[in-house]
Amino acid sequence: MVPDLIVPERDGGYSKGHETREMILRAALSILIDEGYRAMSMRRVAAACGMKFGNLTYHYRTREDLVRELLDGMISSYEVEFEAIVHQPDLSPDERLERYCRLVLDDITTKKTTRLFPELWALSNHDPFVYERMHELYTRARRPLFEVVAEIRPDLSTEDQETLTLFISYSMEGSTIFAGYEKPFRSQMNRIKHVSIEAFRELVHNFKRS
Repeated sequence: MVPDLIVPERDGGYSKGHETREMILRAALSILIDEGYRAMSMRRVAAACGMKFGNLTYHYRTREDLVRELLDGMISSYEVEFEAIVHQPDLSPDERLERYCRLVLDDITTKKTTRLFPELWALSNHDPFVYERMHELYTRARRPLFEVVAEIRPDLSTEDQETLTLFISYSMEGSTIFAGYEKPFRSQMNRIKHVSIEAFRELVHNFKRS
């Protein structure tokens, strides 16, 4: 499974400061998963960390600063896993496509992914900050998949390669509400995974240039 997050280093930072920021981010992530975005106030995070509000704002002045670094840490953890797959030299492009999709679909069954991402997407309908962060996050997550699609189908235009990448991405993400953690078709995820990967492979190979 994908690690929860990778906490980025800050210029001129020190180890204790990094450890404190990681504790804050993990507390914020736990609140997001268990209680939702609206419950994740700065005071709630400070209380979860057992620290004073002023000490929290020393590291993160606003909730937006905290959310920005939290989402960056989360997508960084995905990028590390995706890049390892995409640039593994002993795998064929088809094998890399399969492993990328398998990783995403496995991750969808976790509590973190099922609880967190649908809520953030819903919030993005009304919150411009969340909207921008979520689109930035998914743009970065799709980049390794785009590389694989482009390698399999170099004859396609960049626009067609991007369209295939987007289709595969949102097709997988759409299964979250049906086969994610504690969802009605969770027990069928292995079969869904098999059908999805076979369908994506066929689609990429047989897609006709527009």
